[in-house]
Amino acid sequence: MTIEKSAQDTAGELNFIQTNKKQINWSLIMGAAFLMATSAVGPGFLTQTTVFTQTLGASFAFVILVSIILDIGAQLNIWRVIVVSKKRAQDIANDLLPGLGIAIAGAVALGGLAFNIGNLGGAGMGMNVIFPGITPVVGAAISAVIAITLFLLKDAGKVMDRFTIVMGGALIAMTLYVLFSTEPPIGEAVYRAVWPEKLDVLAIVTLVGGTVGGYITFAGAHRLIDAGVTGKESLPQVNRGSISAISLASVVRIILFLAALGVISTGVTLDPSNPPASMFQHAAGDVGYKIFGLVLWTAAITSVIGAAYTSVSFLKTLHPFIEKNSRAFTIGFIATSSLIFCFIGKPVILLIVAGAVNGFILPVTLGIMLIASRKKAIVGDDYHHPVWLSVFGWLITAMMALMSIYTLYIMLLT
Repeated sequence: MTIEKSAQDTAGELNFIQTNKKQINWSLIMGAAFLMATSAVGPGFLTQTTVFTQTLGASFAFVILVSIILDIGAQLNIWRVIVVSKKRAQDIANDLLPGLGIAIAGAVALGGLAFNIGNLGGAGMGMNVIFPGITPVVGAAISAVIAITLFLLKDAGKVMDRFTIVMGGALIAMTLYVLFSTEPPIGEAVYRAVWPEKLDVLAIVTLVGGTVGGYITFAGAHRLIDAGVTGKESLPQVNRGSISAISLASVVRIILFLAALGVISTGVTLDPSNPPASMFQHAAGDVGYKIFGLVLWTAAITSVIGAAYTSVSFLKTLHPFIEKNSRAFTIGFIATSSLIFCFIGKPVILLIVAGAVNGFILPVTLGIMLIASRKKAIVGDDYHHPVWLSVFGWLITAMMALMSIYTLYIMLLT
């Protein structure tokens, strides 16, 4: 009786542990999803959506739909390979070809630098809205100092995370207010989502690059590795988490697009120096304008810290010196981004270019992950990457490569 009772207790404890493990894993999966989604919804996201809505009108719905499909396919492939292999992207690349991981880490860090220059531009734009006497360049320099200070403070990250959640909620609430107050032509947007009147390849490359290009998609996948959510048994959760991440970012983009379309359809011309803030000023008045300035600055400053930290996390695996001095390298990364922005200026253009640059990087990194998915030495003998997902992934790789080359060709001509 005692032995039977002991066995029952042990079985109960094992069931409890397994149940909790599933709950913990799901919590970690959603954490990675939110990390990826919040990384994607930064100042570049806001600016790109507003600028392209102004140039393409309702036809931008088609660009959003295409980008969502490409985003899901790219992220599903990348997250699955990383989780099954239990290795970071640069380590997978090195397993394929010694030295390839260094190239991947360098490319992702370069994309992260482009993002960070744009993020500091967004911070400068936000500060200019809050304090009109401060130019975007000066605002970016001040924001860089604040970002470095926050990075050095022990608990500042947690405080900023909570503040970002509050500001994110404020952004969605304000956007919904603009959407319902301007009554955008939703019917036309739905129609143009499948039958566009105008098409812009740069917009697709920029949106996909700004959502799953460069460091953003790897930030979520590497978080899973760090948390121990690995192996074939975790794939159902990884699939859901990956799609959830894209869905979260996409819902926000659709809401923002419809709000911008509603404002533009009234005949308003947005201020080219800060299109998203201008949109909120026209729809929500000066109070909405100031609140959006704070939201933009918050999104930018957290993105600055996140992009710098994640980019350096790629580089620190390349040499023990970088890993030992990763904090100094992160500070240097932020300072370098600030100096480059202060020299170049033009925050709106930089925010568009940052997404495009990372759109160029995506076909390279995705292609490497797809090749790795067929290597048993990397993913294991018992894992078989779905054929449909491989085909989908290679189509995305080919499309993004061709569109990136075309975009580069157009940029060189102009």
